Amino acid sequence: MFACVTSAALVGVEPRPVRVEAHVSGAESDRDRFNIVGLPDASIREARQRVQSAILSAGHRFPSRRVTVNLAPADLPKVGSAYDLPIALGVLAASGAVPSSVTRVVALGELALDGSVRAARGGLAAGIVAGRHGVPCIVAADGGTEAALSGADVRGVTSLAHAVAVGLGEDPGLASPTRPNPEQIPAGLDLAAVRGQAMARRAVEIAAAGGHHLLLVGPPGAGKTMLARALPGILPDLTTVEALEVAQAHAAAGRGPAVGSRPPFRSPHHSATPAAILGGGSGVPVPGELTLADRGVLFLDELAEFPTHLLDTLRQPVEEGRVHIARKGVSVAFPCRVQMVAATNPCPCGYRDDSRTPCVCTPRTVDRYRTRLSGPLLDRFDMRVMVPRVEAAELIGKGGEGSQSVRQRVTAARRLQEARGSLNRALGREALDALPWSRGADECLVEAMDRHALTGRGWDRVRRTARTIADLAAEEVASDAHVLEALGLRRVL
Repeated sequence: MFACVTSAALVGVEPRPVRVEAHVSGAESDRDRFNIVGLPDASIREARQRVQSAILSAGHRFPSRRVTVNLAPADLPKVGSAYDLPIALGVLAASGAVPSSVTRVVALGELALDGSVRAARGGLAAGIVAGRHGVPCIVAADGGTEAALSGADVRGVTSLAHAVAVGLGEDPGLASPTRPNPEQIPAGLDLAAVRGQAMARRAVEIAAAGGHHLLLVGPPGAGKTMLARALPGILPDLTTVEALEVAQAHAAAGRGPAVGSRPPFRSPHHSATPAAILGGGSGVPVPGELTLADRGVLFLDELAEFPTHLLDTLRQPVEEGRVHIARKGVSVAFPCRVQMVAATNPCPCGYRDDSRTPCVCTPRTVDRYRTRLSGPLLDRFDMRVMVPRVEAAELIGKGGEGSQSVRQRVTAARRLQEARGSLNRALGREALDALPWSRGADECLVEAMDRHALTGRGWDRVRRTARTIADLAAEEVASDAHVLEALGLRRVL
């Protein structure tokens, strides 16, 4: 007899259905009577012992005939213990121990020897697959939060016997948890905590409005990290679709799905490996920090301390919004539509051009320090802003404008961009040409090509920033004043 139960797997961040096919032969067999095929890893091959014990603990008899389980598609590597529950349901249905209607679900969970069901990775993928197929999703009771993010009909179970009852419609299952309230999720550091730094604050607001990449350069303690950490608080909320994409990336990385509507903020240490930043690992690749920051902010503190080769490998993914990882037998593409924000000191001691503390670095040391940041990398930052030392009068004075009011302006500017079809950060040259520019703006750009030695990429980035400045001012035509401010925020280091 034959039965098939649907489960799920994450390939990159894309949920894929996995058909768990169970076949019970008519002849009795004492040798090799339970085989699992379809590129299973060691933990899935060990499912034979867990499934047999769980079936016995649930009050059923394990078939004395040959049992073959196939995980299809066979060319997709399968990992983890999440297929225990669908394998057990398939074996029970194929042997005739329970009606075949028990298989009309998407199931995922690890089985204990006593028949209880434990949470396993992939709950969100199972929920999405169940929603696409229009069937219930059966997962462990303590793992339903992740699956519930998909919006599918999620039913929690505590044991294999409970799962059989739910699959047959004899028990409704445990109610799926509700999605957390976005108001319960912190929005990050308030911009009002940053004292002084008028130009840097303005750059952060422009960066948030257009999704621009931003580099902050200044001495230690000037507020670079505070400015970066305040950026997520002035970004608009994610849409429902975007929030689900972010949750999928976190679930694929095994971090637990991100919940709520706030954009993610990731800040990897400069000692992180390329696999930790870009993604990778043995077997099926998992996302790195770059993908965990998708739809949000990737903050690289102490930029010059990162390995040069690692920074250069970031250039293409950040530009394209996608990073491709290839391993033997599988190739995946992870989304990384990030806003890159970086902070660095101007020299090794950190006090070059400081008004109070003299720099002790030699010119050769400064040059060697700066060569860690390649020209092509620096050219990808839309804005490069100096963050000077904060004066005492600024520290004891009132704080600046808070995140809530700044966020309102940012949200209004983004609505204008949504009407045009994309963030200003992603505007191509033809799209920029189609937007209205004043004659003075064009003249400023032509002059800047010679005076500021702009590259072709720099030309486009200045225009994108100028367009965002115009959007913040709710002006349809970008003028020379907008271009001049954009040029002033793109300092040559």
